[in-house]
Amino acid sequence: MNPFLLNLLLAFAWILLSGNLEVLNFLQGFIIGYIILYVFRNAIGAKKYFDRIPAIISFIMFFLKELMKANLIVAYDILTPQDHMNPGIIELELDAETDSEITLLANIITLTPGTLSIDLSEDRKKLYVHAMYIQDIEKTKYELKNEFEKRLLEVMR
Repeated sequence: MNPFLLNLLLAFAWILLSGNLEVLNFLQGFIIGYIILYVFRNAIGAKKYFDRIPAIISFIMFFLKELMKANLIVAYDILTPQDHMNPGIIELELDAETDSEITLLANIITLTPGTLSIDLSEDRKKLYVHAMYIQDIEKTKYELKNEFEKRLLEVMR
């Protein structure tokens, strides 16, 4: 059985046993289920599940940090009289291969203020991104490639 579904089942069992139908109680049940499954990970063959959860949490924290940073940069540019924008379009070579990986990467880039995924090449190897603040093209490519895409692929694969 899928370890994530089993974890959800344990969380719902926790809710039923406690009789408390609140989000916090569900999270508590999910964490307790996670610990139980972790103890029995070798018996149920769920080692990959326990490697993936910390990567997901790390990715979410990274994305929230980048989201806040980008929002502050855009807000600062709007509130100051001087224009700090240096827009351009970047061609980003992709390691992402599946539809879900490419779509999620493009959406995460678009959700970050100051960047927008524009197009995908016909061979699905290049993503074109419009960025508002490009000081160094290679540095911007590096950040998109090694921070966003690399972390996302660690979660997805």
